[in-house]
Amino acid sequence: MTNPRTSNYHEPPSLINKYSISHTNCKEPPIGTEFQARHFAGKSVSADHRRFLSIILQRTQFSQPQIRLPNTQLPISTDGIQMQAILFEKTSGNRICISEEDDEFDEEVDYEKEKEASAQGSLMDKGESEEERDKLGKVIPKSSDVEEKKLQYKRIMRFYLADEVRKEDRHATLTASAYHRKSRILVTAFSNGAFFLHELPEVNLIHSLNISDYQIDTVTFNGSGDWIALGVAGVGQLLVWEWQSENYVMKQQGHSSDMTCLTYSPDGQFVATGGDDGKVKLWNLHTGFCFVTFSEHSAPVTAVEFSRNKKFLISASLDGTVRAFDMMRHRNFRTFTTPQPTQFASVALDSSGELVAAGSQDVFEIYLWSVKLGKLLEVLSGHEAPVMSLAFSPIPTSSTLVSGSWDKSLKVWNCLEASEDHENIDLMSDVVAVAFHPAGEEVAAATLNGNISVFHAKAAQQVALIEGRNDLGSGVSELDIVTAKKNLQGKCFTTISYSADGDCILAAGKSKYICIYHVKEGMLLRKFEVTQNQSLDGLSDFLNRRKVTEFGNLALVERREPLEGGSVAVKLAGVQRGDMSTRHYRPEFRVSCVRFSPTGLSWAAACTEGLMVYSLDKGIVFDPYQLSQEVTPKATRDLLAKEEFSGALIMALKLNETPLIHQVIESVPLKD
Repeated sequence: MTNPRTSNYHEPPSLINKYSISHTNCKEPPIGTEFQARHFAGKSVSADHRRFLSIILQRTQFSQPQIRLPNTQLPISTDGIQMQAILFEKTSGNRICISEEDDEFDEEVDYEKEKEASAQGSLMDKGESEEERDKLGKVIPKSSDVEEKKLQYKRIMRFYLADEVRKEDRHATLTASAYHRKSRILVTAFSNGAFFLHELPEVNLIHSLNISDYQIDTVTFNGSGDWIALGVAGVGQLLVWEWQSENYVMKQQGHSSDMTCLTYSPDGQFVATGGDDGKVKLWNLHTGFCFVTFSEHSAPVTAVEFSRNKKFLISASLDGTVRAFDMMRHRNFRTFTTPQPTQFASVALDSSGELVAAGSQDVFEIYLWSVKLGKLLEVLSGHEAPVMSLAFSPIPTSSTLVSGSWDKSLKVWNCLEASEDHENIDLMSDVVAVAFHPAGEEVAAATLNGNISVFHAKAAQQVALIEGRNDLGSGVSELDIVTAKKNLQGKCFTTISYSADGDCILAAGKSKYICIYHVKEGMLLRKFEVTQNQSLDGLSDFLNRRKVTEFGNLALVERREPLEGGSVAVKLAGVQRGDMSTRHYRPEFRVSCVRFSPTGLSWAAACTEGLMVYSLDKGIVFDPYQLSQEVTPKATRDLLAKEEFSGALIMALKLNETPLIHQVIESVPLKD
């Protein structure tokens, strides 16, 4: 046996000593039960052993224990159990194992009681017997001290809310729900466009309504619970319903497909848009809401134009009609057609509002109508490819019409004097968009090679050239088999617009960038990044590395057998919208149309993500009225100091600075 007083407590696990424990009126602990204990280096062995034994007795909850050291005779009673405690030391933590033992002790060990160690050990016994600590000395809470709060739910009732819906549509499913806690109202929305209101906990039906043929994707309450907002992603619909009065608070619906064209009203307050869904919508730029929707077209709308007097709006469509809509009564009052069915790709309206011209994309002709009579006046022939863009001269006394076509030509027509005579301007590439200068002297044409050419309208001479292909930025689609750098060689500007003063041109195309160029200098002034939405296709400059394997692009690798219908639909050249019949369809981002506001304070873009309007900060725009050299902010404040309020107010109004006007008005005394 090893002397406990000289044993090293940092040795590998070894037998230290044996003790005999006798207790009465208690149950025998299970054989092999382990108890955690801490080791204190530098303390006397006898004190540590007494501490270990006290932990054993406390953890096993012995009643009236008796501890006898081996140098004394162990009392044995008929109802007692003789146990042997073997102390082991382990580097990962000290453990005390209690095991049943019948053998007597082979050796008796005499212990000298050290007063200091004994006193310190007794204090440790008292403290450590009540709480356990980890290696860092932190108290480990006992399981009995931690009160665990467990939530238990019990089902009381069950209600089948979809039974009423499935009487009309047995395939209807629940798509959205919301609950208002204060009013105890539950709203449930379903895939057939119906929603129901129930009062809980009785589940009484309050109201039911069908708002669409498409599924309702989201529903929510406002703070008071009076209004319910419902969103239908399939048609871009947003409804706010007041369930108590059963009235619509707001009803908004965007284009269910991509926007293709837009135009500003002459005062810059409204924007008209046309889309692939065949609808023409009018938007209020101050509120951001759509207030009128025209649904007369049966095919995608390709172009829209406002009249100069703001009384009507015209639109061209692939259904072979050009329609005029009244802005006062909000109805279609004219429909222009052709002797033979054709598809219109462009439309233009002269400054007087008397003539309407539309370009065809299948018979390569331009049709001219009278707005008042509604009759076809002339058919202009001469192009050998689809007429993709038209523009009338903004001069009120001129009837000059410019047309751009894919036959690499730009033609200037005089519609009233000699309709058949025209000026032909040959270009190096196909023309995709044309725009007239606000003064009516110059014409800009965007071609397929990525350039913007500016010509004098009467002399037919080139004035400026803008090479902007590299400004469009590269991008690669998921199914492209060429690199982004190679894709850049096929990009071009598909829509252009002059600014209000005619100094700049706004241009965009199949890219996430919109560029503003200075016409005379041919220099890029600003480039706007419209979106960073990575869920759209064609925005990344590189393929996704996670989809590039040793076999190539994973999107082009077919995993199905030919008999299972396996074939990867590789995108054809010139395809604009991709294959919408595939299971996973990612729309490719593009800017379809851009327009400058007639006021020059904003411009708008119709793109894959919707209608985007960019405007100047009106607080920093300097727009004075009858300004002279003596009218300055300092002179205005000097007049305020002299209490000449009328002169200061006149100067502030001439400067047209809102903070200065407020300062002058607030400085005027009440008596004045």
